Amino acid sequence: MRVISGTAARRTLCTPSGMEVRPTTDRIKETLFNILAPYIYDVDFLDCFAGSGGIGIEALSRGAKSAVFVDNNRQSIVCIKKNLETTGLNDKAYVLSMDYRAALSKLAMEKKSFDYIFLDPPYKLGVEEDAIKTIEKLCLLKPDGRIIVEAAAVTNFDFIEDTGFTIIREKKYGSNKHLFIAYK
Repeated sequence: MRVISGTAARRTLCTPSGMEVRPTTDRIKETLFNILAPYIYDVDFLDCFAGSGGIGIEALSRGAKSAVFVDNNRQSIVCIKKNLETTGLNDKAYVLSMDYRAALSKLAMEKKSFDYIFLDPPYKLGVEEDAIKTIEKLCLLKPDGRIIVEAAAVTNFDFIEDTGFTIIREKKYGSNKHLFIAYK
């Protein structure tokens, strides 16, 4: 894993060991950021279920104003902090070592909102629905913001119809996909 572009380009990132974390591959990350590149400068970014922090770090490297990293895995938090130090992006980062529900509530209490919210929860556990509905309820997405979800290709997102959001784009990669979600 490495930072692909920007101020921290080519820096190698550590990844947590074990099967609990499945880092987004460089190829998929590059495709994602090719889509986001024109819009990423000076945004507030939330990397939820952050794992190694690779997505949020890529956003910061490419000019995001700030990034919040959320994960409840101790090994992931150690990796995120090490990666932020390696890339020199600590001053733009806020790391929360807690469950996503607690973190989203904390961010709402702090009156935070985001231009981009990236969700990469464990696959096939149905966490996507709860996370998206919580984001909506807590008004964490800015009016012109986007939620990007990385999920197994077979994950059903029919529940979006029951929210104030809509899917504006879907990009499949074989066994997984990215969904781009915005307000209706």
